[in-house]
Amino acid sequence: MNLFDGYRKVFKIDNHQLMLLQQDGQRYLIESNCPHRAFPLSASDVVGDELVCPQHGYRFAIADGQLRHYSEEPCRNLRCYPLVYQQNELGVVLGE
Repeated sequence: MNLFDGYRKVFKIDNHQLMLLQQDGQRYLIESNCPHRAFPLSASDVVGDELVCPQHGYRFAIADGQLRHYSEEPCRNLRCYPLVYQQNELGVVLGE
């Protein structure tokens, strides 16, 4: 697997819009749009261990999706999905 820090890839599986990213050697799979107003997070900045939505500055913990800062009304946490490793492949199990 040839991922690198700063790597981002947005894709769709069934009705899930997902973004795979790597930061500090760790890989994360999260929903690809901000839960506040559905702005695409592919253009977001990473500051420390947080993903910062460029539209309104909402901040989410990358590891667990917890909302840490909001500039308007609060929103739900960012959905995170566990990655499944099998040999040289990466996958995800999605629930309903």
